[in-house]
Amino acid sequence: MKKILFVFGTRPEAIKLAPVIQACYQSDQLNVKICLTGQHKEMLYQVMDFFQLKADHDLQLMKPDQTLFDITANGLLLVENILDEFKPDLIVVQGDTTTTFVAALAAFYKKIKVAHVEAGLRSFAKYSPFPEEINRKMTSVIADFHFAPTQKAMDNLRMENIKDKVFLTGNTVIDALLWAVGKTRNDPSYQKSFTYLDLARKIVLVTGHRRESFGKPFENICDAILLLAKKYPEIQFVYPVHLNPNVQKIVQEKLSGHENIFLIAPLDYPQLVWLLDKCYFVITDSGGIQEEAPSLGKPVLVIRDVTEREEGVAAGTAILVGTTKEKITEEAIRLIENKNAYDKMSAAVNPYGKGDSGKKIADIILNHL
Repeated sequence: MKKILFVFGTRPEAIKLAPVIQACYQSDQLNVKICLTGQHKEMLYQVMDFFQLKADHDLQLMKPDQTLFDITANGLLLVENILDEFKPDLIVVQGDTTTTFVAALAAFYKKIKVAHVEAGLRSFAKYSPFPEEINRKMTSVIADFHFAPTQKAMDNLRMENIKDKVFLTGNTVIDALLWAVGKTRNDPSYQKSFTYLDLARKIVLVTGHRRESFGKPFENICDAILLLAKKYPEIQFVYPVHLNPNVQKIVQEKLSGHENIFLIAPLDYPQLVWLLDKCYFVITDSGGIQEEAPSLGKPVLVIRDVTEREEGVAAGTAILVGTTKEKITEEAIRLIENKNAYDKMSAAVNPYGKGDSGKKIADIILNHL
């Protein structure tokens, strides 16, 4: 029996690895363990509960006011202890977090094979997103198995001369989303969290938290939301505000006190899925939402200057609007006032998969270990 260790530490990693873990659980040929670094805490545990996953190890890495240096150095030492204890044949990591890179580096030091889920994403901008762009590139150099979500991601890996054991699998976030929508769409208990909303009126979902947007870019984003809210008082703007003080301060100063702007606490994953399912379109810098929203027919305005998820832009499911007030408002107004433009984006085919990626990845692992 082969031993597999899944290492992750944030909510997006948990969401995207859940379908793979569940598929691996089905095999009697695999001994599966989960190690949480705790790079996120409450948000991560909520997802674990929702997908009925149980951690075998919890490193509880997160400490107040820690830096990337702290997360990297402490994470490396803590993961080493788990590798010495469990001695896995394969470590599975996802995406581009510091946890992802640290776990891959620890595996390399122990000469343990690494599988990278959602491999090959590139913005080709060293500091955008920061530190994710470099985290995923360094993980690709170490990894032995590369599970690319799209053809573009495969091409990116080939350009870096990574050609062996690269597999086109689709994105596991679609598996997780479709499962979650099935659980939440017709469950009235989720609507109770949003009693302040009138479902007969349009809802625009807003999320924003990227480090590269801190400061003036975030002020521009908030100014755009405020302009739209004043122009369209009948539309409800819902913004689950990230807990980072750099986000909280600007958002609260700029957007609080307006009747059709709802600044709420970060949502549990199933609540976020419910709101995504009900909204009209999304304004976001989230990578996951860029992938998820098109499966529900929701156009996405991406408030970033570059995106590693170019497939959505190419397919017409997303528009890259940057962080200027003028561009954000221009494209939002177009979606609100031009039904043909909205319908074209809403009907565009999601390039990120059909919801069977977790099983594909588990089958590949079984066949190659």
